[in-house]
Amino acid sequence: MAKVDGDLSVGSLGRLAVTKAARGLGVGAALVRAIEDAARARGLRAVDLHAQTQALGFYERLGYEAYGPEFPDAGIPHRSMRRAV
Repeated sequence: MAKVDGDLSVGSLGRLAVTKAARGLGVGAALVRAIEDAARARGLRAVDLHAQTQALGFYERLGYEAYGPEFPDAGIPHRSMRRAV
């Protein structure tokens, strides 16, 4: 888990992917929750991520809030998101 913008109290979740066959089975949510648990165990106060705009709803259902403008990453539109842990 990396620090975000020099803030040692915020972890960064990067490049989460679930195979098509496993989507809809709760695998992605379980992975995110495991990362949040690890962040809490390390004393972090929040987790930050860059979500593809098509995945915003997934992260919003897990309690993440988008902030800042949309931006391209590898040619795909993204938004920054954060959730307190």
